[in-house]
Amino acid sequence: MADEVKIDSQTFQTRLSTLTQAWKTDRRSNDALFGGVGSIVVLMGKNEEAASYHKNNAMHYWLLGYEFPATLMVFTADALWVVTTTKKAKHLEPLKGGKIPIEVLSRSKDSEQNAKQFEKCLEVIKSSGKKVGILAKDTATGPFAEEWKKAYGGVAKEMEEVDISPALSIAALAVKDETELRNMRDSARASTGIMTEFFVEEMSEVLDEEKKVTHKQLSDNIDQKLDDPKFFQNLKSKLAADFDSQQLDWIYGPVVQSGGSYDLKLTAQSDENNLHAGTIIAGLGLRYKSYSSMVARTYLVDPNDAQESNYKLLLSVHEAIIKGAREGVVIKDLYNKAISVIKSSKKSELEKHFVKTVGGGIGLETKDIVLAINAKNTRVLKDGMTLYISTGFTDIENRQPQDKKGKMYSLLVTDTIRIRRDQDPAVFTNGAASDTGSVCFFFKDEEEEAQPKKQSKKDPKVGAVAASNITKTKLRAERPGQVDEGAEARRREHQKELAQRKQQEGLATYSEAVGDENGVAQKKFKKFESYKRDNQFPSKVKDLAVVVDEKASTIVLPIMGRPVPFHIQTVKNASKTDEGEFAFLRINFLSPGQGVGRKDDQPFEDPTAHFVRSLTFRSRDVERMESIAEQITNLRKNAVRREQEKKELEDVVEQDKLTEVRNRKPQRLENVFVRPAMDGKRITGEVEIHQNGLRYIDHRGSKIDVLFSNVKHLFFQPCTHELIVVIHVHLKNPIMIGKKKAKDVQFYREATDMQFDETGNRKRKHRYGDEEEFEQEQEERRRRAQLDKVFKRFAEEVQQAARDEGWGVDIPFRELGFNGVPNRSNVFMQPTADCLVQLTEPPFTVLTLDEIEVAHLERVQFGLNHFDMVFVFKDFHRPPVHINTIPMESVEPVKEWLDSINIAYSEGPVNLNWSTIMKTITADPHQFFADGGWSFLAAESDDDDADEEDEESAFEMSGSDLAASDESSDDESDFDDDASADEGSAASDESAGEDWDELEKKAKKKDRETGLEEEDSGGRKRKR
Repeated sequence: MADEVKIDSQTFQTRLSTLTQAWKTDRRSNDALFGGVGSIVVLMGKNEEAASYHKNNAMHYWLLGYEFPATLMVFTADALWVVTTTKKAKHLEPLKGGKIPIEVLSRSKDSEQNAKQFEKCLEVIKSSGKKVGILAKDTATGPFAEEWKKAYGGVAKEMEEVDISPALSIAALAVKDETELRNMRDSARASTGIMTEFFVEEMSEVLDEEKKVTHKQLSDNIDQKLDDPKFFQNLKSKLAADFDSQQLDWIYGPVVQSGGSYDLKLTAQSDENNLHAGTIIAGLGLRYKSYSSMVARTYLVDPNDAQESNYKLLLSVHEAIIKGAREGVVIKDLYNKAISVIKSSKKSELEKHFVKTVGGGIGLETKDIVLAINAKNTRVLKDGMTLYISTGFTDIENRQPQDKKGKMYSLLVTDTIRIRRDQDPAVFTNGAASDTGSVCFFFKDEEEEAQPKKQSKKDPKVGAVAASNITKTKLRAERPGQVDEGAEARRREHQKELAQRKQQEGLATYSEAVGDENGVAQKKFKKFESYKRDNQFPSKVKDLAVVVDEKASTIVLPIMGRPVPFHIQTVKNASKTDEGEFAFLRINFLSPGQGVGRKDDQPFEDPTAHFVRSLTFRSRDVERMESIAEQITNLRKNAVRREQEKKELEDVVEQDKLTEVRNRKPQRLENVFVRPAMDGKRITGEVEIHQNGLRYIDHRGSKIDVLFSNVKHLFFQPCTHELIVVIHVHLKNPIMIGKKKAKDVQFYREATDMQFDETGNRKRKHRYGDEEEFEQEQEERRRRAQLDKVFKRFAEEVQQAARDEGWGVDIPFRELGFNGVPNRSNVFMQPTADCLVQLTEPPFTVLTLDEIEVAHLERVQFGLNHFDMVFVFKDFHRPPVHINTIPMESVEPVKEWLDSINIAYSEGPVNLNWSTIMKTITADPHQFFADGGWSFLAAESDDDDADEEDEESAFEMSGSDLAASDESSDDESDFDDDASADEGSAASDESAGEDWDELEKKAKKKDRETGLEEEDSGGRKRKR
């Protein structure tokens, strides 16, 4: 082992300089910390196995990274003297030559020489001043230590001894550097991993199966996990990549306590009593690379309301201390803050049960009392300090005990934290959940009564449920045929207010020109690197031949006797042509200024640079030229495909790990399908609610995890007028399901019973008439109602589990729905309180209303049966969404709905080119709003009557044509002026001709000439 010792010289010099600099600074400020000492003595005796380090051990590990037994260190403000054995001295020699001088004295078997070395150290101590810093709690033992104490005893009477422990803690050990913090983080993650991944599972199994296991046996089982490398391999997601489980060691526990006998001190031990199903306290602490962490949790089995309430109070006290621990805070203020939380609560009588110390410093030392968090400590916290926070109530009386052992109980929560500047501390042990949902276990078979939730009253004039929007009849013929003039006037006034508000908001938001030049973000010339060094070239380039290097995605071409690499991203295409006995290989390159199309524009930093457009090579080897052309083409295709996949997956996020429910069975919804289906197969599975998300598991074991933090909207759509009942999750960021990304995940079940005999042939043998059909209808209604009830209850349970995320269950209002084509098929769009959705047929549509800037209705004119609606988002870089082919009878309800949810809308007779409009806006939003903003759409609406006879869009779609509408409106409407052919041409033929009076006169004149005047009236009617 001695040969493996390697001391980091730079770390040693840095930390020694930190100590001496703090020492000198303290001298200039009245010696408040070091007490005016001139020298410091740190003595290490023989090696002893101990669960915790003392100051002398800690100083060795802090400076050297190792513990050197039988070693004496004498520090002064300007130098360091070390007395040790010859072997150890060899490892200390490389430390010389730094900023602070180091004198290493090697001991030998000559007792006289050894005595002279001690005398030299005593002379250094005397010459440095009358005050010497020592460790008051000196634990050094052994011959070396006794020999030094004997030598020091001769001058001890002349010196004034000062306990230097507080100074070493504050100046050296308390504030950790990055390496120390990294070790503590790994130590904490290992601790929480053992607690959550092993102890909780072991405890749950014991309680669930009612086994008789003692606290000591449980502790031993936990202790054995430290020697199980496979266990820590399974924790790789939590631990660092270079984590070495062999460097772990226990510093605290493991301790398991239950059954009314509790000791909240760090010296507590597990006894031989059996684990009791009541209040269970488990604590443990690990040391990794000499740095410590600890964690403790209280688990409540079938707790009563008082126990839960007391635990919640303890959590609030614990969180108050952690949030208050910041740089510059006096330690005693943390304890006083905890007491004030208890006093201000309804359980102020628990103050007498509160612990007297709620933590202290931790790191190389398990418990640094210099930083003890109590009512008297006046030390100030600094950035980089690490503490353990241990809050608890002791010996609380349980007035509703389950048995005799449950009459008294204690509560304890311990975490390891790091102090930070101007922000809440980092909690290293937050991997072990401490909320009531994670620590309360319920094994009794009691059904929770569902409490009816109070529904908030909504203003009937605002929101998606405006009473005026709900029609009393669904039959078109029974609806009023004329527009309500009063409602129209009210809407116009409200829309004027909304338009003015949008204009003011736009001017305030874009107070100066902050847009993109020419409507698009400035492109950057992409640079690609094929090889970093010459020796990376393929060996074939020596032959000066064309080489296709697929590994480096590069083509190496011989130019003027030199191999020149071209990355495949610079190649446009390659082709081979034959002329006589020669084959010509032409390679075209991408370069700026080609002007092929707007997507091919390639900017460059130097506009005067020259580019190679193409290269042509001639060869007699026709097959080789053809093979090279094919390789280049395939390489180019693969590069384009990779770029497209990379671009498609840019917004896909990797979710955090799902935290499973372990103390009870998760709530489930069984026999459901998921869309999009995994691997394209439609297989039933079940949805589970866990602590921080949902998990779908099919019968093959495939999983889909959806975290609550990534959910944007949650919808429940009943099976009324539908074939399926749906719980739909719309995500903030897409996730990968199989090999495809998805922003919507839907769980559904078919409402129709496929095994139900629709014809009822067997029953009709015995009974005739309509009674059986009536019973079938009644059964169908009951089945659908029950299905809606089950799915709605599950959706509400999901909302309750994610109550901290700020979203709830949204249900579509079918009464406000309308037909339209948002993608490629005609579907039924339905508003909700927060969105406009289509959840029945993929691809799904979910539009968040708060993200919409304005809405514009297109092709609203007399004579057309359908109109289109365009939503422009507040994010102008986001392409507008089109909903096409909406029946004209829905125009008034749609206007009323838009007005009720405070969305400014306008209307016009034709389709607009929205790609050009959005480019203009994004080029300079400030100028756009300065020129009137969206008023140009309102102006078009006002001129609607004047432009009624102009060319109009005539997009008409029959039921049979819907299946063939593959090319309609993916990102923007394709129904422009040129696309209107049928109805528009007919209308233009009439409008371009003469008026009716002239036509009537000509017709009468012609009839008189031909003798057909009597048929004039009938003919004109037929024409109309």
